[in-house]
Amino acid sequence: MEKDLRRLVIKAFHVRDVSYGEENRVTPDGVMTVDVSVLERILEKHPQLEKMDIQIIPPCDHDRFTNTMMDIIPISTKVLGKLGDGITHTLTGAYVILTGVDVNGKQTHEFGSSEGKLKEKLYLNRAGTPGDEDYILSFDVVLKAGMGQEREGVLAAHRACDEFIQIFREQMKKFRGDLCTERHEYHDVARPGKKRVLIIKQVAGQGAMYDTSLFGKEPSGTEGGHSIIDMGNMPVIVTPNEYRDGIIRSMQ
Repeated sequence: MEKDLRRLVIKAFHVRDVSYGEENRVTPDGVMTVDVSVLERILEKHPQLEKMDIQIIPPCDHDRFTNTMMDIIPISTKVLGKLGDGITHTLTGAYVILTGVDVNGKQTHEFGSSEGKLKEKLYLNRAGTPGDEDYILSFDVVLKAGMGQEREGVLAAHRACDEFIQIFREQMKKFRGDLCTERHEYHDVARPGKKRVLIIKQVAGQGAMYDTSLFGKEPSGTEGGHSIIDMGNMPVIVTPNEYRDGIIRSMQ
């Protein structure tokens, strides 16, 4: 007898226009505005960071320089339940890319940097990456000297970016679900007597700034997350729906 353990509903709202404006705002009909002045308030909380900037990269406009890409982050939020079940609202058509360099020009990386022409460094149209027709919000961080290779500095960059994204998440929580452009429903189903399948995913946890965060409060978020290093790099079990819902956050 099958057991339906968890039900996850992801409702997507497609972004059709992103521009600079007087407030950070997103609407259910797909209009987003970005106000960079909010970065001054965020910067005050993170002494490891020297400055921050946000560049709106329109679709197909990838012939431009980028600092090392630390993560590609979807803009998603929990509306009901916790990660892995309930209802999640997410945006399609717009994604955040966190990039970083320190004041001396040293790229934020450990084993290899990815600075250069964006069109040559970003593999588009793949699971987890923007498509040709998507907007990209490049959240670029300049860290203080040496902080780009220190766990403290890189974590500060992720937290600052997450705080910016949270502004939009709070608005998305209030979107009417029936206005979504896509709706997907997933179930974690147990089938007693059948084969039990476990997929093993190896994540980064090698010290310094090479880390992975799990179990954050928001999909692909950092707040409330736990470092795989702090957990002793021990095996952790996550459900299929938790994985779908963004319970793992890359911290490279």
